[in-house]
Amino acid sequence: MKSRFVQCLGALALTMAISAQSQAQTQAPPLPLWELGAFAGTATTPAYPGSADRASRTLLLPIFVYRGEVFRAERGDIGARLFSSDDAELDLGFAASLPATSDDLTARKGMSDLGTLVEFGPRVKFTLARPSPGSRVRLELPLRAVLEFNNGVRQQGYAFEPELGLEVRDIGAGWSLGATASLVFGDKDLNHYFYGVSAPYATAARPTYDAQAGLITTRLGVSLSKSLTPDVRVFGFVRQELMEGAANKASPLFQQTTGTSVGVGLLWTLARSEQRAAAR
Repeated sequence: MKSRFVQCLGALALTMAISAQSQAQTQAPPLPLWELGAFAGTATTPAYPGSADRASRTLLLPIFVYRGEVFRAERGDIGARLFSSDDAELDLGFAASLPATSDDLTARKGMSDLGTLVEFGPRVKFTLARPSPGSRVRLELPLRAVLEFNNGVRQQGYAFEPELGLEVRDIGAGWSLGATASLVFGDKDLNHYFYGVSAPYATAARPTYDAQAGLITTRLGVSLSKSLTPDVRVFGFVRQELMEGAANKASPLFQQTTGTSVGVGLLWTLARSEQRAAAR
């Protein structure tokens, strides 16, 4: 399924894999301009924040990383870098997700399906500190419009997800660490897309509900990765969602206040350019 909030397992696992690779390269020598490879992994996650249903998937996917001066495709998203300095960056980013059939979810049975979601908008990134030559503390502030593609195109609101992260290239024995904490906010339209219940979909067990703007979830994540060979990297991640303070806990589609996602996988680089990317 899933957008940033209703996560497609493949997108989630692949994002974590490429992020793990990037963490390992913090303050490393210049990277190849492009890399081509494959990803294999498995993950399990709640269907959406507050859902009691879970989804699991094992995937084998191609990956492409490009680190141009302006256009970049890495760390699970695609974007155009508008400004960059040693400690700050502004870009325009895209993110996409797969659709979901509501009848597969207990709370949404009989409701309209969730379509393919595409997010687009600016993101400001800051490096707040470099505790050591192989580590950094970063802050990301993305604001994105969310578009749904499902028998046409409709805007489904806006998302804001400030994220604080720590990346450490080597914590011992060749392992790299990434740790993140973020708050996911949605406007009224986006929260209604996930948690609202209109009159045609109301039942005795699922009364009408008009969602409110505000916090969707708090996310805490940890990922570890290690190079087994120059071309093969293993990774794993755990992410905890805490929704006690969510704005729409009263929704009949909101079923629980915690959720855990777990995944493991391999990243295999098949080819890379001789040309190096410009330093960030």
